[in-house]
Amino acid sequence: MAANGNGEFSFGKGTARKGLAKIQTAASQKKQSAICHDDSTPPVKAQTIDELHSLQKKRSAPTTPIKGTPGSFSPVSEEARQKQQLQSISASLASLTRETGPKVVRGDPARKAETPKFAADPSDHFSFTPTISVSDSSLKFTHVLYNLSPAELYEQAIKYEQGSFIASSGALATLSGAKTGRSPRDKRVVKDETTEHELWWGKGSPNIEMDEHTFLVNRERAVDYLNSLDKVFVNDQFLNWDPQNRVKVRIVSARAYHSLFMHNMCIRPTPEELENFGTPDFTIYNAGQFPCNRYTHYMTSSTSIDLNLARREMVILGTQYAGEMKKGLFSVMHYLMPKRQILSLHSGCNMGKDGDVALFFGLSGTGKTTLSTDHNRYLIGDDEHCWGDNGVSNIEGGCYAKCIDLSREKEPDIWNAIKFGAVLENVVFDEHTREVDYSDKSVTENTRAAYPIEYIPNAKIPCVGPHPKNVILLACDAFGVLPPVSKLNLAQTMYHFISGYTALLEQRMVLRSQRQHFQLALVQHLSCCILPSMQQCWLRRCRSMVLQDGSSTLDGQVEGVY
Repeated sequence: MAANGNGEFSFGKGTARKGLAKIQTAASQKKQSAICHDDSTPPVKAQTIDELHSLQKKRSAPTTPIKGTPGSFSPVSEEARQKQQLQSISASLASLTRETGPKVVRGDPARKAETPKFAADPSDHFSFTPTISVSDSSLKFTHVLYNLSPAELYEQAIKYEQGSFIASSGALATLSGAKTGRSPRDKRVVKDETTEHELWWGKGSPNIEMDEHTFLVNRERAVDYLNSLDKVFVNDQFLNWDPQNRVKVRIVSARAYHSLFMHNMCIRPTPEELENFGTPDFTIYNAGQFPCNRYTHYMTSSTSIDLNLARREMVILGTQYAGEMKKGLFSVMHYLMPKRQILSLHSGCNMGKDGDVALFFGLSGTGKTTLSTDHNRYLIGDDEHCWGDNGVSNIEGGCYAKCIDLSREKEPDIWNAIKFGAVLENVVFDEHTREVDYSDKSVTENTRAAYPIEYIPNAKIPCVGPHPKNVILLACDAFGVLPPVSKLNLAQTMYHFISGYTALLEQRMVLRSQRQHFQLALVQHLSCCILPSMQQCWLRRCRSMVLQDGSSTLDGQVEGVY
């Protein structure tokens, strides 16, 4: 893969329902402190899906019918446009090594009357003809449920996915399976001629390498699984509210829960934008219900999250935790944006009525979402942002809030945002009233809610703002160096940023060398792919703040550290 002058990519030319196997991670038996992560959690200890359900509900499991009335998804009126979309989706699902793929049909497979409409004519250009060998997947139809509405995704989840229920607030409560947090030690990035020199590799880096061949092996496994399904969900959406630096993404998944999650978290295109969406800049193949082959090179467990920047693709196997898709796309933005002299930030952001913008840096659980969702200020975003020459912009189209101990009194805006259309992950609720007990940690402490940003009444749409006036570091000071609230000058801010305070107290109550402090700080606040260009972007922002502060000594200090 090569990058042009504008920093763009260039191309290189789907389980048993009743049993939920516990995923064993070999790496979890060893202590590896070189990689910092924020929301990873141990696997759930349930051995079967029924045991997992018993954790989710307060009492006996209510029965949810699996068979029901046909889905309500109806095809669009313009047949030419439909075929064009299907051709593009079918091309995304095709197996490149065998040059075969499924014949793709749009709509709910329950509506069988619609299937022959696209199957009878052998001249349809969106049907693939096997050229090397014939596999079962190429002899069947895969129904593509394309950019469904939240109501349609609710129907699909309730009818076909065990563990999905409607909570009393109207949100879709669902389970992410054995993994209730991210698996950073199972995440791999393809190391090729370009990324070898551009990404941060080695000890202390979150980037664990894999080769191109192994990626294609896992990609083939994921695509074959998706091809074997009767239906897949496809989302075409955007990243970054800055129109000049917008990125088109396509997510192919097997669960309605995943499709609704990404519908909320990415920027939702208008019908006109969807009409002219074209080829995506990045594609995710989420086959998380299917494990990887643990005997494949580089694999350490049955879970693998693989990122290939040259092919502009991501493959997910062995984990159904939706946060992997969110963080995977964030990693892509960490690669793309610095090439355009834009700093990508793991931070919350809001703006006062006078236009003063504040950034909130910090790991998961330090308060970014809570503080940025202030009813007295306009919400720009709660987690991922870009800071460029024209100001700040939100990368996402939604919020991903921690729900543990959530209350209406303390966080009213977040509480009210958990309504119809929102996703509740791994929460416990009463079997009769369906009221959620946010203090219950039976399934996991990492309970989450994903909702569109417009569910916050004072959200600023579009989610952009001028240059920040205040930068706030949400630190968890385990050593008592800082008072509870500290107003720092610029030099002190940079020092404590580099010192690498963290929210993971039980894992970080040890002394580290200065180099380890520095590396952890980069991982915590910038996450994932660290490039020299990202360091340069950070230095540019610091220099501009130095000039405003009037100091003349910090610039050299920063350059010395980096």
